[in-house]
Amino acid sequence: MDRYLVVLAGAGLGGLARYAAGSWIMTRYGGRFPLGTLVVNVSGCFLIGVVTALLAGRMQPHPYWRLFLTIGVLGGYTTFSTFEFETFQAVRGGERWLGLANIVASVVLGYLAVWLGTLPTQRR
Repeated sequence: MDRYLVVLAGAGLGGLARYAAGSWIMTRYGGRFPLGTLVVNVSGCFLIGVVTALLAGRMQPHPYWRLFLTIGVLGGYTTFSTFEFETFQAVRGGERWLGLANIVASVVLGYLAVWLGTLPTQRR
């Protein structure tokens, strides 16, 4: 049960950070382009790279720190970082086609899922 609470606490902080950062960026820079989301996604990718490298390399913290930081905080901040890290692992492991398939499938199927999800709500 403790593991779930650790992830829950981290996800709450990550979600709050996503909202605060995205809102601040859009308030400050505005425009039609979703700059807040882009900055959150890219910074989340950078942070998951840093955190996973530190936790796997030099530091050997309690396993709950990995759950809290990567799945909790960064998962709440952006799941895009997890998607990119998994793609990175596939490519680094020599499975370039698997990485490419993950990118194409995630983007295309994700877009289709959003589109399909809007269909029941549209008036005819």
